[in-house]
Parts: sequence; C-alpha cells; structure tokens
Amino acid sequence: MEQHQPCSNSTIAEADRKLEQIKLAIDQYKQMKGALIPILHEVQDVYGFLPEPVLQVVSAELDLPMSEIYGVASFYHFFSLTPKGEHVIHVCMGTACYIKGAQGILDRLSTELKVPVQGTTEDNKFTLEATRCLGACGLAPVLTIGEKVHGRLTPNAVPKMLKEYN
Repeated sequence: MEQHQPCSNSTIAEADRKLEQIKLAIDQYKQMKGALIPILHEVQDVYGFLPEPVLQVVSAELDLPMSEIYGVASFYHFFSLTPKGEHVIHVCMGTACYIKGAQGILDRLSTELKVPVQGTTEDNKFTLEATRCLGACGLAPVLTIGEKVHGRLTPNAVPKMLKEYN
C-alpha cells in the first residue's frame, strides 16, 4: 500500500500563497469583459498548468460554469490542463521541417524519452510536443527546448542534445 507523506506547513503555506495570488487576479479582472483569459493565464503562470481545483475557484468567483472554463481552456493551445515537464520540447512539423525529416526526430525523441507525443516523462523532466511552424525554416528540421532553438537535426543527434538538459 502506498504511503503518503503529511503536508508540511511550508507546503500548505505555498499552496495558500498561490491561491491568494489567483484570488487577487480574479479581483483585478473580474469586472472586465473577457476576464476569463487573463485569469487563466495567471493560473497557468502560477501553477504551470490549469489544475481543476483552482478552476473550480475561478468558476465560483466568476459565476461561470466549468464547461465554459474548459471550453476556453481547451480551445487555446497555450493553456494546458495537465502539468508540463521542466523542459518542454516543441518539434516543428511544418512543411519544410517535415520534408527534411522532423517525423524521424519526433519518433527518436519519443523513444529516447519513453513518452508518446504530448506526453511528459515520469520524472517530469521533459514534455514532448509536436507543433506547427516555428518560423525557422532555414534550420529545418528544427525544435525548441524552452527558448533554445536546435536546428539541422538528425535522429542520431537526439541523445547528445538531450544530455545537455540532464
């Protein structure tokens, strides 16, 4: 049977601080038309994703049904309903990158990281995502890890590239 560690006072204090930050954002935007999107941005900035319990607070505070909140959150690609890894890898699947072998790179990353596309590694170190054009066609095939651009890649370059982030 799995044993759970009790929450420490500092963990509880941190959770309270985060929730208080969200409530301040709600108060700041509440009267604005279209308040939901900036509030969801604040939630994601604070938590790294949109946790359901926090969305329930947003729902209650804005008097919006959860279905509307999920509709907005799932419509915009920059919102995530699941936690992301420490390093988010975006593999460009635009035409130039695809033609120059992006699928092989994506497959190799999936194999090396042992995750499906749109998945996060067990250690929460990496999240692997396929994306549309990254605007670096001259470097095709290209991917980003955080803000760093990696271009002119081959599948065999993937293991060495990943070691930079371990």
